[in-house]
Amino acid sequence: MDFSTYFRDYPTPDGYYGEFGGMFLPPELQTAFKEIYDAYLTICKSAQFISELRRIRREFQGRPTPVYHCQRLSQKLGNCQIYLKREDLNHTGAHKLNHCMGEGLLAKYMGKKKLIAETGAGQHGVALATAAAYFGLECEIHMGEVDIAKQAPNVARMKVLGAKVIPVTRGLKTLKEAVDSAFESYLDSYKDSIYCIGSVVGPHPFPLMVRDFQMVVGVEAREQFMEMTGFLPDVVTACCGGGSNAAGMFAAFLNDPVRIIGVEPLGRGPKIGDHAASMAYGTKGVLHGFESYILQDESGNPQPVYSVASGLDYPGIGPEHALWRDCGRVEYDAIGDKEAVDAFFKLSRYEGIIPALESAHAIAYAMKLAKEMHSGSILVNCSGRGDKDLDYVIENFGFGEDHRFED
Repeated sequence: MDFSTYFRDYPTPDGYYGEFGGMFLPPELQTAFKEIYDAYLTICKSAQFISELRRIRREFQGRPTPVYHCQRLSQKLGNCQIYLKREDLNHTGAHKLNHCMGEGLLAKYMGKKKLIAETGAGQHGVALATAAAYFGLECEIHMGEVDIAKQAPNVARMKVLGAKVIPVTRGLKTLKEAVDSAFESYLDSYKDSIYCIGSVVGPHPFPLMVRDFQMVVGVEAREQFMEMTGFLPDVVTACCGGGSNAAGMFAAFLNDPVRIIGVEPLGRGPKIGDHAASMAYGTKGVLHGFESYILQDESGNPQPVYSVASGLDYPGIGPEHALWRDCGRVEYDAIGDKEAVDAFFKLSRYEGIIPALESAHAIAYAMKLAKEMHSGSILVNCSGRGDKDLDYVIENFGFGEDHRFED
């Protein structure tokens, strides 16, 4: 595949990345999503829109976020150097605000009054509630009861910001069910609302829009790393649930001679219901209005999924990731709960950075790979901070006293 013309060629006008993507929606929602696409095409190249979004990122979000060299952690692992793109320092504590502010600005342009979304770990919900407060819009967040219990700090933040949090009690009461619920709400109110999908999933044009809004992460990181070191990293990696932080990070490096690796959640192991590794165990199917690799049964129904990280327990992955995997440009691997929790504590204790459990999957993979590489450099997208996870981690894993390197 010729990546020098990639962004001109993909997605196609009907939203396909090779065999993946598209728009599988009821007729009444097709019109609404085409309206969103037309509005996005109108403003995405507008100097006024771009200037306003850049001002918001600079003055409100605190961008650019830095790249940081994990010197102590690297020394413990060998001679390979680990660097972090510090999206945990983005306002609200994660990369999610990058696309939420873009979607909020789009909603204002379209004259919409309310933002509707789902959330798993709560970071997307907090980011969208923040965008709604900034732009003076109503906000409705759908969240599974299991995730509400795990992510109480983020639920409180959403409510303080003025959002209405809708508990979802069906099924496994996690992210997949929250998406179902949010879609149903949007179907009843699409004339006055916009559904702000929280990842590079869903019907066209959301995989495109979210990727575009998140590309600021990779563009900044590439420039910063080159300025810091004078060369490109050997490996770029990020965690993958739906895949928004990874898509934004990876897109800037597609045409560079670097390894790119997405890290999925292996959870408790390969048994059905114990993980959410769609690339490793999924098959091609349709979920929530798009086609990609889906964890599904023989009838095409989504299988139960699990991860210690609420933001990763989704039974599918973005269609652009599916294309990148199939064409061989991006590798995908998986990390289990145990390794992710170990990385959570080690980054905290050796670098003073408490990562989100989602980000800890990519950090754990980088630690594992650094031992194998012996030299070189790995750039990791630290997609969020771990404040939201502290109560859950302490209750289930203690304070990490045993998570130290042997001297």
